Amino acid sequence: MVPRLLDGVERRPRGDAVIDALSRGVRALPLRGGRDLLHGRWLGHPVHPLLVQVPVGSWLSAAVLDLRPGRAREAGSLIAVGLAGAVPAALAGAVDWAELHRRQQRVGLVHALANTAAVGLYAASLACRVKGRTKAGRGLGFLGLTAVAAGGVLGGHLAYRQAAGANHAEEVPQVVPAGWHRIGSVAEFPAGRTARRTVDDVPVLVVREADGDFYALAERCSHLAGPLSEGALEDGCVRCPWHGSVFRLADGWNVQGPATSPQPAFDTRVVDGHLEVRLREPGPAEDDTAQ
Repeated sequence: MVPRLLDGVERRPRGDAVIDALSRGVRALPLRGGRDLLHGRWLGHPVHPLLVQVPVGSWLSAAVLDLRPGRAREAGSLIAVGLAGAVPAALAGAVDWAELHRRQQRVGLVHALANTAAVGLYAASLACRVKGRTKAGRGLGFLGLTAVAAGGVLGGHLAYRQAAGANHAEEVPQVVPAGWHRIGSVAEFPAGRTARRTVDDVPVLVVREADGDFYALAERCSHLAGPLSEGALEDGCVRCPWHGSVFRLADGWNVQGPATSPQPAFDTRVVDGHLEVRLREPGPAEDDTAQ
């Protein structure tokens, strides 16, 4: 029953005009470097799931205290902590949501509405407690927790069923055979342009620089599997045409979000006039100070 309801949310286009307007608004926020901070590029995966632990944990703890007599004051304090923690969690979630596919955004919008309802209910609960209306405050708190649970179901669907926030290039090291693979003659790769080849059905981006050096990365963007071979080359990097993630050609490092994971990189060599690639063994994480 629940999966069918969630699948129905994915398919309904009724809120698409609202989604378009909200997405433009979120992208227009003057966040600058803070945008990558909120995406979680520094962490290596989205930061939103980490931030939501504060409000969810605080509100769940408040509900436990509300079940015990004489703990209304402590429960109110936890509700206040949860409301404060909901602000950065919501902002991080909105920044991620604005860079998703449409079906993911539809679920994400309902997820946000459920959480907004929870915030409203908990704010009302806190107001009642401050005024001494403890019983009403408790009731509103339990309603808020119900809204949080609904939001959690939607968030789980978004993350685990729709793979929002997942590394879409993670499978590459698992499926590319070891060793060198010939993917074409040198003449097939014009300098300064992107090319797409495959290694055992795994798409590979190939770029030949003007000096003759070759670079190769997994072609599907780690953010949402966008085609990097259709992206623009910029100062030794490639920009995904779908959501603007930027990856360094030399090592696949994600120098700009929304991607939080780097691209698997390949070693290259030329043998008898043909280009060969080999999946590079993962090494220690590199910083992006060169950018």
